[in-house]
Amino acid sequence: MAKYIIKRLIISVLTIFVLCTVVFFAIKSIPGDPFSGPEYTDEVRAELNALYGFDKPVLEQYFVYMGNLLHGELGISVYYRGKPVVDIIKSAFPQSFDLGIRALLVATFVGVGLGVLAALNRKKTLDYLSIIVAIIGISIPSFVVASLLQYVFAILFPIFPVARYTSFVHTILPTISLALPTIARFSRFMRTSMLEVIDSDFVKTARSKGLKKRQILFSHEIRNSLLPLLSILGPTTASLLMGSFVVESIFAVPGLGNYFVESINTQDYSLIMGLTIFYGIFLVTMNFVIDILYGVVDPRVRLGGNRNG
Repeated sequence: MAKYIIKRLIISVLTIFVLCTVVFFAIKSIPGDPFSGPEYTDEVRAELNALYGFDKPVLEQYFVYMGNLLHGELGISVYYRGKPVVDIIKSAFPQSFDLGIRALLVATFVGVGLGVLAALNRKKTLDYLSIIVAIIGISIPSFVVASLLQYVFAILFPIFPVARYTSFVHTILPTISLALPTIARFSRFMRTSMLEVIDSDFVKTARSKGLKKRQILFSHEIRNSLLPLLSILGPTTASLLMGSFVVESIFAVPGLGNYFVESINTQDYSLIMGLTIFYGIFLVTMNFVIDILYGVVDPRVRLGGNRNG
């Protein structure tokens, strides 16, 4: 197990290094700079570029940035003059995390439940309805769902608040908007996994031994069907916990997504780069944790097998 953990850790560290390098040079390749507006004179522009270190060669900027990154620094925001990107993340991440946890819980319970019901009612009305729900959930982007929910339930029928994120009522619409695509993904994944388990030999053996249907369902079918779900849980969890950038912007949630959209509009490249790298590191970390959990619950993985058996 220790060898497996070390291997996954090395892969994760290398992935983070490549990610940071690619993001840095991708941002630096964008033409122009944050101080290219007409409100800046040449003298002011030169002073600001020197202040933020943008006047140095790109390679030198890269080594300085990577060195600061090792000390937990992600640069200084240009739009929020002098404010460290780390401080912005610290203030905004709790809101994104809260919204993501709510969406993850809703998506897991509803998606898994819908997938189980669809599998148990294969080729029946409920199964076909779940397929329709899944297609709709996967096909329609979350920001379209957010806009529709906001229009119907906040404007046309003012049941919920239009925006902000200060009470439980404010969380309902953004949570549904963020959870719906994941519900669709989880339900289809769970249905497929459940059908494979239902048709497996060990379930047929359990039936032949006269075990109760309820015992077979919970002890064998659902339990073994949940295992493959771990393979997509890492990136899905990271995506939800970081929040949907556009959904947060639509509902005025003061999370990372709101800052990311604003950083693009204001050409705050330092903030864009910092948020992107933070998201990437968070994603890699979640995948690492899920890989370890997968290795614990499925010995075939850590013994050199793969997630598919």
